Amino acid sequence: MAVRRRTEDDRFTLGPRAMRYDRLGFPIPPDFDGPALVERTERTQRTGRPGGRPGRGKRLIVIGLLAAVIGPGLVAPALLPMAREFVVGSALRRAYGCEARGQSAAAIGAVGRALAWSDDPVLAIDLLCWRAMLRLDTGDVTGAGDDATRAIELAPTAARPRRLRALVHVVLSRPDDALADAEAAVDLSTPGDPEALNHRAYVRGLVGRDLPQALADIDAALAGEADPTPELLDTRGYLLHLLGRQQEAIDHLNLAIAGAEGRRRDAVERARAGDHVGAARELRILDRDLAVMHHHRGLACRAVGLAGQAEQDLAIAEQKGYDPSRGVM
Repeated sequence: MAVRRRTEDDRFTLGPRAMRYDRLGFPIPPDFDGPALVERTERTQRTGRPGGRPGRGKRLIVIGLLAAVIGPGLVAPALLPMAREFVVGSALRRAYGCEARGQSAAAIGAVGRALAWSDDPVLAIDLLCWRAMLRLDTGDVTGAGDDATRAIELAPTAARPRRLRALVHVVLSRPDDALADAEAAVDLSTPGDPEALNHRAYVRGLVGRDLPQALADIDAALAGEADPTPELLDTRGYLLHLLGRQQEAIDHLNLAIAGAEGRRRDAVERARAGDHVGAARELRILDRDLAVMHHHRGLACRAVGLAGQAEQDLAIAEQKGYDPSRGVM
């Protein structure tokens, strides 16, 4: 299975009680005691003129001060949702473009900004998972694990964050934790879900545990697939290699690579048709899928003595970004 790439930032507490704005749009400091100041001014004016009341001009000044202080408190809450939507949308567009260009560190910052401004808990889970994968790409494995754990805390019954954290545990050489999260992801998924079974099978292969059960998982995932995806074929090929069935492994990996290459050609055509950013992002994902598949075929070819083919496959894998320390494995 080729693992796909999908990510401490500032958190902001938003709302009318957190920050107020004057009529020119400038923030009013939290400790600014506007109404109390107006009240003290009025009291001084009254006592300074025995038995009198403030004149008309001074009353207008007081009313103006009150409007400047109270008005933004009424307007800001209505504008805040629009501000959130604008900031989150801009940040996501930037993150998407940065990831497409291979600028993972910049994408992490943009996703963090979207996460800080969004008040949508469902979106927060997606953003945490995205940032975790981006952090893996930059080598920040601990940060990736923290984001995955936060996503699990927000959505204890969601399978995706569990699958992601299992990958982090594999990178950190924690096989027991990796298997526990992979098992939990299967339990939280629809019975027989191919993606969950594929993931557990692959994690078992990566840590070298329960290989016969792993093969049973991927066979179950493939059972309902009339047109198996390259990812499923790659997982089965890798497991067959680990079980010593090299020729069968090579056959499956040939099919996986051919399928992934077909997807890559489609992405190139979309880029030529004008979908530059979307196609560039997909090409990065596909190249990493192909890196993993070529690495697996290289291992199987080397095991049967096809040294030339093995060397070629392993070189392609390295060129396309095969790197277990960044989750491309």
